[in-house]
Amino acid sequence: MKIEEVKKVLILGAGTMGQQIGFQCSLHGYDVVLYDITEDVFENALTRIGKIASGLARRGKITREQAEDALSRITTTTEPEEAAREADIVSESVPEDPQLKGRVFARFNELCPSRTIFTTNTSTLVPSLFAKETGRPDRFAAFHFHDIRTNNVVDIMPHPGTSPETVDLIKDFAKSIGQIAIVLHKEQNGYVFNTMLTKWFEAALTLAANGVASVEDIDRSWMGVMNAPTGPFGIMDQIGLDTVWIIIEYWANENNNPQAKTNADFVKGYVEEGLLGAKSGRGFYTYPDASYRQPGFLK
Repeated sequence: MKIEEVKKVLILGAGTMGQQIGFQCSLHGYDVVLYDITEDVFENALTRIGKIASGLARRGKITREQAEDALSRITTTTEPEEAAREADIVSESVPEDPQLKGRVFARFNELCPSRTIFTTNTSTLVPSLFAKETGRPDRFAAFHFHDIRTNNVVDIMPHPGTSPETVDLIKDFAKSIGQIAIVLHKEQNGYVFNTMLTKWFEAALTLAANGVASVEDIDRSWMGVMNAPTGPFGIMDQIGLDTVWIIIEYWANENNNPQAKTNADFVKGYVEEGLLGAKSGRGFYTYPDASYRQPGFLK
């Protein structure tokens, strides 16, 4: 399949990243289908996508007409058969569990056309963990997005069985949706940026979970010294504390790391109270007017 033949993108998982990836694809002319297992997630998903569109338009990144056109190309469904029909590229953003991802891909392998390219947006896993389950390992790779509201960098990470043609098509697709592709030569948990980012989060969480300093002061330290607009806990809020917790707990158990387990439990306390970060209105900070964004935070 050539890039000119790609028309429809299927997004598996209508959460934060699925919303952003779907909008980025629709903004550049692709028909997008958001798939999730329950209908009730779509109202929130479409509302958040609308906010992304209006925010970009307000900042002059796109026109109002472009925003409206992009939104018109997004549809939703809970029916796997409908979602898979005529899909050219699949982008998966379900929770960070390799068994779950494998089951989801196995199901859609039965339904999608043979030409369909499968990609995973996993943040810290590697595609070889569930490549076999996709049923099409040669047409499968990790294609990882960061926050599209603030940057346009994507990671492409093939596994040993990914065909060169698949990598080339994903690179062409990335370019077609305005992204800068970072192509990895080998599998690496966390890609390039996230490998660095997770170590940063680990250090910040260790300080907080061990009672060395408050969340706010840890962020103040980073922001003040680095002259940065956000600290590690503010960024975790933007990612979503449920996602952060799942990732930390998975690797804590995988590596049998006591400190990582303590850090995971620290985040879990917030998640169990429904404090998921910016998307729920509260996390480490309260939104939309988080204190770290206020002029007096560093005073």
